[in-house]
Order: sequence, then C-alpha cells, then structure tokens
Amino acid sequence: MNNEFGLVNLWVAGDGVTRFVALLLLAMSLASWTVILLKTLNLLAVRKQAARIEAFWRTTDIPQGMQALGSESNNPFHALVHSGQQAMTYVKKDASRQAELSQQIDISDWVTRGLQNAIDDATAQLQSGLAVLASVGSTAPFIGLFGTVWGIYHALMQIGMAGQATIDKVAGPIGEALIMTALGLAVAIPAVLGYNALVRGNKFIIGRLNRFAHDLHVLFMTGHRVKAKE
Repeated sequence: MNNEFGLVNLWVAGDGVTRFVALLLLAMSLASWTVILLKTLNLLAVRKQAARIEAFWRTTDIPQGMQALGSESNNPFHALVHSGQQAMTYVKKDASRQAELSQQIDISDWVTRGLQNAIDDATAQLQSGLAVLASVGSTAPFIGLFGTVWGIYHALMQIGMAGQATIDKVAGPIGEALIMTALGLAVAIPAVLGYNALVRGNKFIIGRLNRFAHDLHVLFMTGHRVKAKE
C-alpha cells in the first residue's frame, strides 16, 4: 500500500513554492557540505605543512629550509618565507635603492610589510568559503519555516475547498508542512557546526603563521633565529 504521507507526497501534493523551497534547501545543503569537505581537507593539509616548521630550522640555509617546508601551491609557510626573501632581495639588490629606501622607510618595516602581506593572503585563503556556511546556518531555519507556513496555508486551502475538516484530514497535510522546518534545521545545524570547527582550525594555523613570521623577521634582520625559552 502506498504511503499517503511523507516527503514524496509532500513533493507531489505541494505547489511550486513548496517545491522551490525544498530545492533551495537541498542546494544549500549540498553547498555547505561541499565547503565543509573541501575546507577540512585543506585544513588538514596545512596542519601537516605546519609540522614541517622545525625541519625548516634544522637546515643550514633558507633555500634548503624552503625545500623542507614543501613547495605545494597552497603552502602558506613556504609562501611566507618566499615573501620575506623577496623583500630582502629587493633591498639588497641595488645599493642606491637600499640607501633611498632607508631614507623613506626602515628595512625592518619593509620586511615586516612583506611578511604581513603573505599572512593576509593566507588568512583570506583559509577563510574563503566560510561566508557560505555562515549564510546557510543563519538563513536555512527561516527558509524552512517559510516553507512550513506556506505548506500549512496550502493544506488549509485544499481542506477548505474539499469541505472536510476532520482531524485525519488536517493532521496529514499539516504534519507534512512541518517537515519543512525540520529540513531547514537539518541544513543549518551542520553548517553552523562546520563553521565553528573550521574557524577554530584557522585560528591555530594563523597563530602558527604569526609566530613563524616573527622568527623569520629576526632571521632576516640578524641572521639568527630567536631561541625558544626553555
């Protein structure tokens, strides 16, 4: 015997607005899960790259250190060293340029600017896609609620035209309409949890980038690394 109620019947009996809301929630769910999956894989890869920092400091020179960090296209630590090295090369390449630059801005500030730009680029890359999760988490419950309100209105109109208002005629359509609210929550909850988890992971990476940039700045300025306190 075919089930008269449920998601299939809600889709079949629903009008264009109900179907549009259901498709919108489905698209939002697919988008959020795609972002969560891709950003999680990227975050795990960057955490592995962060573990290579100590290998960088065990090398004898910067080119070897950059090889130890790895040359992946999404490696923010490699990009940080490369940016600082470019800043130093730009200053040291031409003595007249170095004298002119020192009159306008301190060399230390120039290197700091290069390192900060690399950190900003890495931060923007880490945070890309999080706006999708924030938008889905904040709007999906209201979209589901709108679908519920519209579904109840649609069901009541059909019941009114049929002239039957018994409990068995009302409970089914109203219950189906309430499914839209549940669907909205089912879309929003993973998006919110994923957003919070990714933000925490990004904070860890950004903290490592800032500490690494500080040590790199000292290395470029003095030729020696600041020793960690024992």
